[in-house]
Amino acid sequence: MNNKTFLTTHGIIYSIFALALFFIPAVIWPMYGIELNDKYAYFLSQHTSIFLGGIAAISLLLREIEPGHIAKKLFQALLISNLLGVLITLYAGAKGLFVGFGWSDPVFFTLLSIWSYYQFKKQ
Repeated sequence: MNNKTFLTTHGIIYSIFALALFFIPAVIWPMYGIELNDKYAYFLSQHTSIFLGGIAAISLLLREIEPGHIAKKLFQALLISNLLGVLITLYAGAKGLFVGFGWSDPVFFTLLSIWSYYQFKKQ
């Protein structure tokens, strides 16, 4: 896959989650077994959108990047970010925090990690 296709898709995925966790966290989190029981939990979900939206912006704004040293660093950073997603969501599942649809997050981040790794290696 070329860099533009990868980064466009990556950015769209992160944009969708950023918008969903900002605008409809009370709908999204219960599917994962997480209860938003006060305004602080609601805000923390919206706060998470900062980082998801930031990753989306980086992916979308750099989608024209040509293969090379800088592209390799970009894909390495996305790989690290996605691997952190694997670890944190596996932890949430192991602690019993994520139930229901929560199993999908470690799978999702694992797939994005593998995908990021292949793009990294192509540079």
